[in-house]
This record gives sequence, C-alpha cells and structure tokens, in this order.
Amino acid sequence: MKDIREVKDYQIAVLGLLIALGAIVSTYILSNAVISYQKMNTQTLSVTGSASQEIKSDLAVWNLSYEVRSKDLKSGYAKINSDKKQITDFLAANSIEAGSFKFTPVASYPVYKRMPNGYDSNEVDGYRLSQNVEVTSNDVDKLTKLSENTSQLVNKNIEVSSNRMDYYVSNLDELKIKMLAEATKDAKQRAKSMVESTGGHIGVMNDARMGVFQIVAKNSTDVSDYGIYNTSAIDKKINAVVNATFTIK
Repeated sequence: MKDIREVKDYQIAVLGLLIALGAIVSTYILSNAVISYQKMNTQTLSVTGSASQEIKSDLAVWNLSYEVRSKDLKSGYAKINSDKKQITDFLAANSIEAGSFKFTPVASYPVYKRMPNGYDSNEVDGYRLSQNVEVTSNDVDKLTKLSENTSQLVNKNIEVSSNRMDYYVSNLDELKIKMLAEATKDAKQRAKSMVESTGGHIGVMNDARMGVFQIVAKNSTDVSDYGIYNTSAIDKKINAVVNATFTIK
C-alpha cells in the first residue's frame, strides 16, 4: 500500500508541475499576443495636409505725408494747417468720411545754416514741419484710385508724398479656422489613400499641429518657415498647412 501511495503522490506532483508549466506558457503566449495587439494598434502614420484659397482684400490703409519749410514757426504752422484743411477737403470731396482718416501731431525741426566747410552751424536758418495722415476704407478700389491722384494736392502747392498703401483681410480669424479644417480633411484623405493602397485602414487622429499659415500675393510662390502676411497686394492667396498623425488598423 505504501508503494501505491508513493506512486500516486508522484503522479500528483508531476501533474501539478505540468499544470504550473502550462499556466506559465499560457501566460507567456497571452502576454505576447497582447503586446502584438498593442503594437498593431500603436502603428501610426504622419501626413501633411494643405488647403489654399484666393481672396480679395476688403480693407485698405493709405499713408501719406506732407511738409512745410518756413523761416519761422508761426508762418510754418499757418501753412501746414492750411495744407491740412485742403487735404481734409480733398478727402471729403472723394467720399472719404471724417471718421475714416486721422492726422498725427505736427513734427517740427530747426534747419541750421551751413558753414563753408559743409557742417551745420548753431544758427537757425528756418524750420521744417511735417504731418502724416492715415486713411482707411473698405472700398479698396476707390482708395487705391484716390492714392494715384495726389497730383491734385501738388497742384495746390502742397508738398505731399503718397507713402505706403496696405491691404488687409478683415475676417482673417474666421478664414483661418476654415482653412485649417480643410487642411485637416486633406491630411486625412492623404493618409487614407496611402494606407488603403496596402490593404490597411486608418483609425483615429492622434495628433494635429498647425503648420505654416501664409497670406501671399495671388500668383506668388513665396514660402517662409515663419509665415507670411503680404499687405502690398489686393488679390491674395491663403495657404494653410496641418501636420496630422493617424493610427493604422
């Protein structure tokens, strides 16, 4: 009887060992399966999407300046105030409302007599006075045409200079949101085309980052890592870029 019990005990021990070994092997296989599944689900694809749209500026800002040279400040201020009045009348005559333009304070500088050696002396020979005016309008074509007619002011003995004309897009924030959404859709479509060509499918979008956002002249090919906002052209093109990452199934 003792021998039979020893045999049974031995069989039970062997069986227990096999069960334990099986559990270890099963755990190992299951762990590897989980890891493989996780790896499959963490495979990602990064793509770049873009979108562009042509648009016309709807806000123009015109800067012009004028100056006066005079022997004394009193007569200088009288002349520059007269010039200011004529410029105001000129703008009003061309349907520019009073609230659409503003004058800067008058700047005045002494002009010194030149010595024979070419250097300035300490003796004041007169004064130079100058003033700037900024004109804003939503009618970009009208203001552009007006800026080309400053000869009318020159004919009135006003020493005027037509400076910078800048063109802006007033609803840029709304357009930016729209363009980034379109660029994201483009990124998704690119990822889908790339993955489906190999029999796979894209999953959720893990990450999306805004790339370069640029506003350039209509036919421009300018590109900058820091972005561009062209203000010299009426007709513009908006370019938006999005870098997106998708999971692969």
